[in-house]
Amino acid sequence: MHTSTRAASLAVATLFFATTSLNARSTAAAAPSSSMAEPSLSPDHREIAFVSGGDIWTVPYAGGEARLLVSHPATESKPLYSPDGTRLAFVSNRTGNGDVYVLTLATGDVRRLTFDDVNDALDNWSRDGKWLYFSSASRDIAGMSDVFRVSADGGTPMQVAADRYAAEYFAAPAPDGSSLAITARGLVFGQWWRHGHSHIDESEIWLVSDVAPGSAATPRYEQVTTGGAKSAWPMWSPDGSTIYFMSDRSGNENLWMRARTGGDATPLTRFTDGRLLFPSISADGQAIAFERDFAVWTYDVASRQPKRVAITLRGSPAGPAVEHVTLSNGIQQLALSPDAKKVAFAVRGEIFAASAKDGGEAARVTTSAGPEEQLAWAPDSRRLAYSSERDGAWHLFLYDFGTRAETQLTKGSASDVAPRWSPDGRRIAFVRGGRALHVLDVAAGTDRQIVADASLSRPPFVDERGVAWSPDGRWLAYATNDGAKQFTNVFIVSADGGGPRQASWLSNSNGGGLSWSADGTFLTLASGQRTEDGQAVRIDLVPRTPRFREDQFRELFNSTPGRVPGPQTQQPGPGAPVPPVTIAPTTDSSARRDSAASARRNTTIVFDDIRRRGAALPVGVDVNSAVLSPDGKTLLLTASAAGQTNLYTYNLDELAQGEPVARQLTSTSGFKSAAQWSPDGKEVFYLEG
Repeated sequence: MHTSTRAASLAVATLFFATTSLNARSTAAAAPSSSMAEPSLSPDHREIAFVSGGDIWTVPYAGGEARLLVSHPATESKPLYSPDGTRLAFVSNRTGNGDVYVLTLATGDVRRLTFDDVNDALDNWSRDGKWLYFSSASRDIAGMSDVFRVSADGGTPMQVAADRYAAEYFAAPAPDGSSLAITARGLVFGQWWRHGHSHIDESEIWLVSDVAPGSAATPRYEQVTTGGAKSAWPMWSPDGSTIYFMSDRSGNENLWMRARTGGDATPLTRFTDGRLLFPSISADGQAIAFERDFAVWTYDVASRQPKRVAITLRGSPAGPAVEHVTLSNGIQQLALSPDAKKVAFAVRGEIFAASAKDGGEAARVTTSAGPEEQLAWAPDSRRLAYSSERDGAWHLFLYDFGTRAETQLTKGSASDVAPRWSPDGRRIAFVRGGRALHVLDVAAGTDRQIVADASLSRPPFVDERGVAWSPDGRWLAYATNDGAKQFTNVFIVSADGGGPRQASWLSNSNGGGLSWSADGTFLTLASGQRTEDGQAVRIDLVPRTPRFREDQFRELFNSTPGRVPGPQTQQPGPGAPVPPVTIAPTTDSSARRDSAASARRNTTIVFDDIRRRGAALPVGVDVNSAVLSPDGKTLLLTASAAGQTNLYTYNLDELAQGEPVARQLTSTSGFKSAAQWSPDGKEVFYLEG
């Protein structure tokens, strides 16, 4: 089969965006209070820099009116004063990713220091103000982070702590610069927001010695805290004798301290609820600032008293404003219309549509305060269903390109996600509240609960192909966690309701991305374990009779489609007239429509012994997703091999020549997603990067 690929970083479009200040919204109730995060103390602890609304503000240590210091349409974070108080380092995504910048307070000059293609997390200044330490996952395996050092005047970042098999982050250099306190292990680097105990959050404080700039010695590691709790954000006293850090070892997140030479750790605060995040100590060691309950708090080291800082924002953030941009990347989701003439995609949480053939200027579909995603074209290629979070919970909306009108389809306190159109375009299956499977009659505006209690898609972890319709629209297949064993398997239920029946028995930790073959006879999905390669799985819904090439040859002589002459057929004798042979057309559009109509009428499922009819296909690559071609003969795989994610096809046709193998379609380094077939099976659309 000839297949071409088309990357959907279309020469996209001219897009218009309106950005709105978080504080500009008003309701009948009192205005909501502003969120304040990531505080940092000036060296003399007279001033606090913090983040609110993606901008950097400053306020006196005692509280009061805060003034804008850095305002930009991008998001700024993690401000840190230099030890002499003349500069402020921070992270900004103004160039696409989170990179480290330095602001000279006297002149207002801003200088970019890092240029990574992933987010860099700013950790600390060296005590002499010559170096900045930051954490980044740009050079380690499996997305783990390392600690780097870069000159405050710019230059090439150098690795300081770079264990290949453990995450290292949140670094704090000792006052003498000879050692480095770091956080190691756990997922706190990316999931610092998680509250409550989990084994995946357990992290430790370590010391890495012999790391002074210019040192040729091999770094030595010394463990400061043991496992069993989340410990992070180490800080030093000015004389280097004491290490401060955050830990939830007492059951809730609090500040702790421990002598550099060893001994037991001592709690400094005794909060019993809420989160304590991003603590930062002043250069004089007299105070620690931290984030708690979306507000700025301080801790006086001498009196050992925490205090919430009362802050009033005074300033004009970077908005409201109109931004006119042209984008050729940053596309988040992609959906090809059934007629293959249009593509819908999401950028910055809004939906646009454009020609699938030549790109051009995109038409904007949504303009709302909340994000939109999970795009699903109706079979008529004129209507688009999607989910939006504009009113608090996720709900389904429908946009009609003919009338240019948007209609809200669902309401309520529960989130409605993952819309999937029925083959006749009259109904939409969706997931409500992460537990219930519903079917909505679009014309009548009524929905019916089909499955009441299952583990289904839940924002932000939504499998857009976690539900699949049978070709005749009478059945729904869905992937769900099957109970106590925590395996994800496929169940099938009538679209009119009734008891679901299990269709697969896989021992896995994840699975989904369902495809139902056009003839209704089998399902495919991707399935995998956390530590093993992902697999493509086929589930035959009826007992499968093997086909052989001898049958294919005999069919060439059929006078009646579907009838294969056997040895018992009487052959004409010598000299007898040979009856005419009629060869049934198999490739024209009318035959395809008749075949599709037949499949829609005759989808049959034999549940007896179905557990024996699920099998992993020997594709030979680490499968992330699997999408069945329109004719049901080829799987489109998004898979990893040799450290890169690319697209592959795998032939399911039993009569094909040779053994089936995964055939690579792409060979670029960017991450691939949203892969999908054109209706004729000749092209593949996908997102890259």
